[in-house]
Amino acid sequence: MERLQKLQSALETSKVDAMLISVPENRRYLSGFTGSAGVLVVGVNQAFLITDFRYWEQATAEAAGFDLYKQGSDLHQSIAELVIAQGWHALGFESEGLTYDEYQKLRALLPDTIVLKPLPGLVRKQRAIKSQAEIELLAEAAHITDRAWEQTLTLIRPGVREDEVALEFDYQLRRNGAEGSAFTTIVASGQRAALPHGVASAKVIETGDLVILDGGARYRGYHADLTRTVVVGKATPKQREIYQIVLEAQLLALNALQAGLTGRQVDAVARDYIKARGYGEYFGHGLGHSVGLAIHENPRLSPTEEAIIPVGATITVEPGIYLPDWGGVRIEDLVAVGRAGIRNLTGSPKDDLIEV
Repeated sequence: MERLQKLQSALETSKVDAMLISVPENRRYLSGFTGSAGVLVVGVNQAFLITDFRYWEQATAEAAGFDLYKQGSDLHQSIAELVIAQGWHALGFESEGLTYDEYQKLRALLPDTIVLKPLPGLVRKQRAIKSQAEIELLAEAAHITDRAWEQTLTLIRPGVREDEVALEFDYQLRRNGAEGSAFTTIVASGQRAALPHGVASAKVIETGDLVILDGGARYRGYHADLTRTVVVGKATPKQREIYQIVLEAQLLALNALQAGLTGRQVDAVARDYIKARGYGEYFGHGLGHSVGLAIHENPRLSPTEEAIIPVGATITVEPGIYLPDWGGVRIEDLVAVGRAGIRNLTGSPKDDLIEV
């Protein structure tokens, strides 16, 4: 209810009578409804959940504080009927959750006297600050991920395919209590480890390969995100050098990370270190991103992020170096930002390049 009331206060400031919430994560965040179909229409003094008969009993049980409005044969027609019946004159909407075609359809169903006003990011900004209960859900998702990684590590050896490792990791996530994978698990070995988002392929892992695994659990809607890099067999001096640079860059960024800084400032700590060691051009992505009901949220850690990191942010720190025709290294932890520093939710070992 506190989340809902905060949005309702923001609606008054935004000069609209109500707002259409169509982004699934925002719908769940505000109402608790976990079904896969439906929208919220939140007024300054009222809140409705529109869904169809398939989810009626579920919505009744989950969406406390919301009036249920049964969807007819057409969702947009039902939205228009509700807005007209309530006598509202200005309806906000999430531009990130409504396609142009959907907007056009809704516009045609509403009289011209009703204004449609885009309010991008209104709920997303609320979600940037996690409650303690949300942080504990993320901590459990991270713990499940740690266990799955530990159990998958024993499978990484010569002759095993990347996609077999990914499948084992996904299985271990579910076996340890996850609802599913937070995103498509990345496993990239050998020269393919130079691909930051190298989705697992049929490539066979070989002795001498660096292997990057990037994955996470989804637990009660909340996502974890972990990356670890290991080497098959004995590491070469260059593999150890690159790993150590990435690790030191991450530790510097973790030590610097605090509420009140911009994402750009934290990104620069790791980026400047990697650049000083001669590998700046091989770190081509942002240092991290916030995580919650979605795997990628704001604020982010990147060279262009001017948003302030708030107390309550949950964010990844994941520097990497990727060398074409050689391979790559990435190390990623998920942390919660508090008033007195950060809490690292990730527990998987990283202090040395693990040889498997």
